[in-house]
Formats: sequence, structure tokens, C-alpha cells
Amino acid sequence: MSVSLIPREDGLLVSNINNQKGLQIQCEVSSTFEDTMQNSARYLIFFQYIGTKYSGAVRVPPHQLAKKGVQNYLEDAIKRLKPLHPVSLTVSSRTDTGVHAFSNSAHFDLQRKNDMPPFPADVLVEAVNFHLGTEQIRVTHAQRVPDDFHARFRAQSRTYVYRIALGVPHYSLLPLTDRDLCWSLRQTKISFWELTFRSRSFLYKQVRRMTGALVAVGQGRLSVPQLKEILAARDSLAYPQGLAAPAHGLFLTRVEYREEDLQLSQQTSEE
Repeated sequence: MSVSLIPREDGLLVSNINNQKGLQIQCEVSSTFEDTMQNSARYLIFFQYIGTKYSGAVRVPPHQLAKKGVQNYLEDAIKRLKPLHPVSLTVSSRTDTGVHAFSNSAHFDLQRKNDMPPFPADVLVEAVNFHLGTEQIRVTHAQRVPDDFHARFRAQSRTYVYRIALGVPHYSLLPLTDRDLCWSLRQTKISFWELTFRSRSFLYKQVRRMTGALVAVGQGRLSVPQLKEILAARDSLAYPQGLAAPAHGLFLTRVEYREEDLQLSQQTSEE
């Protein structure tokens, strides 16, 4: 038996069914694919979080839910908006466990039930934040984007900042606003450093390894010739174990896109 869908002039689809005996049956399909998708929208959201209690930015599988990822909580909040289909986020930057973000980003498709129009961006932000409750995650901005937009692959740059508190005799002397949000080092005269790293993409733990190597050279635990050898090796296995800076001092601060990649067609923007 074969089944084909044939568009009709009135916009309906006709299902054309041929069975093994050559009998042809036609029936109307109540709506076209275009009709069913007209209230679907792709959104780009920017969100921030304190990563201390989360297992990184991306979703953690159900069998490993001892500690959820930020994506788990965002998807749970969006699920409470009662979309027609399950929503899955594509996160632009996969920060590790304990890493924070002033601004990460993700895209997702959302279609509302009962032919309801897409959420306005500001309503979506408010609703998702409401359902996030007391979680240390907040959506800061949302906008509709073209259906082929991709949060990860269209990103033009990512900026990370590593915060180092220097000259603090003991961890307990750090201000409450900085505890678990910087790397505290003793026996130095400079009070605070912020190291900024900007690139289109980064390797796994690359920023933390670069920061750890710089600190190790400054402390005399790693010589400049040794650092040159590590860089020349271009092999993560050549990096000394235990030298990477801790996760809690690292912040993803910005993900940038080209403006033309974010623009909707005029017809879509007027809907």
C-alpha cells in the first residue's frame, strides 16, 4: 500500500491511498503542514547563572541526575508553559560544573497549543523566570530568530573572564559577594586580577588551563621554558595534572552574533 499527500487549491491536503488491488481512496486532511506550524517560533535566549550547584550548562541524562545541569532547569520551566511539543534547548557554550555565566545563550523551537500565536519575547522571559522560582538561573533577554538560526554554530565570539583574588590571607576574609566566585591566592601584593579571554571557540578546560599555567609561572612552580614546551606539544596530555585553575573563578560573560543572522523576514516579524 502507498500513501501520498496532494495539495488542493483550497489549501487542504488530500491523502491518496493505493492498496495492493489497485483500489484508490482519497480523503481530506483537515489542515496543511504549514497551518500546523504557523504558530511555531524559534527563540534565542540569553541567560545567566551561578554555577556552584549545577553540573555545567547542558542537560544531564535522567540516570545521572544527582546534580542537574542548567539546561535541565530551563527546559523544565519552559515545559510548564504547556507547549504543543517537548522543547529541547541547543546551548551555545558548554560551561563545566561550577563555572558561572553572566551571559550564555541557547535556541529552541516552541509551538503553542490551540493555534495560539507565539509568545512575545518579553512575556516569554517573564514566564520562564517565574517558573524557575528560586533557582540561581535567570533569562535576561529573548528574541525570535530565523528557523535556521543555530545558537552554537552562528556564534561569532565567546568571552570568558577569570577572576583571581590576590593577597587574601585566608578564604574567610573574602567578601561574601566574592566567595566561590573567584580563585583566592595568598602571599601576593596585588589585590585583584581579571583575565579576559575572547575567541570564536575554546577547547575543553582551555581557559582554566591557561590561567593555571600563568599563575604557576608567577609562583615559580612552572618555568617559562616548561610553559613553551607545553604550548609546543599541542597535546592536552602534556599539560601537568592539577595545574588547571578551579572552576569557580570562571565566568562566561558574552556570546556575540552577527546582526544579520538574527533578523527575521519582514513577513514573520509582522505576524
